[in-house]
Amino acid sequence: MSFHPIEQARARLNRSELAVPGSQPQMFQKAAESDVDVIFLDLEDAVAPDEKAQARKNIIKALNEMDWGKKTLSVRINGLDTHYMYRDVVDVVEQAGERLDLIMIPKVGTAADVYAVDMMVTQIEDAKGYKKRIGFEHIIETALGMQNVAAIAGASKRNESLHFGVADYAASTRARTTVIGGVNEHYSVLTDPLADGSRQIHWGDMWHHALATMVVAARANGLRPIDGPFGNFQDPDGYKAAAYRAAVLGCEGKWAIHPSQIALANEVMSPSAAEIERAQKILKAMAEAEAAGKGAVSLDGRLIDYASIRQAEVLVEKARQIAA
Repeated sequence: MSFHPIEQARARLNRSELAVPGSQPQMFQKAAESDVDVIFLDLEDAVAPDEKAQARKNIIKALNEMDWGKKTLSVRINGLDTHYMYRDVVDVVEQAGERLDLIMIPKVGTAADVYAVDMMVTQIEDAKGYKKRIGFEHIIETALGMQNVAAIAGASKRNESLHFGVADYAASTRARTTVIGGVNEHYSVLTDPLADGSRQIHWGDMWHHALATMVVAARANGLRPIDGPFGNFQDPDGYKAAAYRAAVLGCEGKWAIHPSQIALANEVMSPSAAEIERAQKILKAMAEAEAAGKGAVSLDGRLIDYASIRQAEVLVEKARQIAA
């Protein structure tokens, strides 16, 4: 390990994160009663300009008056390039900051964007005498944000997670697609002709590099990497495939833009019983090896060592969080 320690952000269960428009308060109760880990009440893309002010009032009222149980609650503010943002921060934090866990900042482009919101929130918290510190979630959804993702990830002690906003990222990079989070038939490899003259097409994941880049920046700064939306909520198999790809890369959660996607995210982002059992066997085998003065040992025909311990501990800790 490097001599530079990585300070981990506050641990939260973040397998699923449900987007709920602030302009539709009739949806709040259903969200509160769902099995989702994190809810973000949206003031940005899901709210029309002439509904922004009322949506803000709806969210403040709901934060103060509704029973959200143990849900982690976030509010997605409007972008720093809009005149709605400052009022989102001031009104929500001043009037409902004690129940708010996180602020989601969209289209973060530079570390200075994070600093600006941090300064505002810090002053409000100090003025109000809040004891709890509100955390930050950042959506990486522009070319500028991806270019500066490492600086963004380390820009504030409030930072907790990075999210990949695939739709706006596609627009920002002028990618030739109109789907949200799905695959594209043109992002493929055509094989050379086979013996019979036929050729095969192998589709790829056009978002692999961007998501992997974000995951590295998040983990290098102790943050949670979260995969963003999958637009076709009538395609559960496509959603699960995208979630599995994200999980393999290191993401620990995925957005749900429809309640039907919550269970899918929780399923994919939770270690299976077989994975937990395997992890516990690794920890037991390595404990026995260490007692015998060995640094590595064979388990079920595979070599395991101290790196295996770290991998196993991640799965066991996630299982503990879920059980709790």
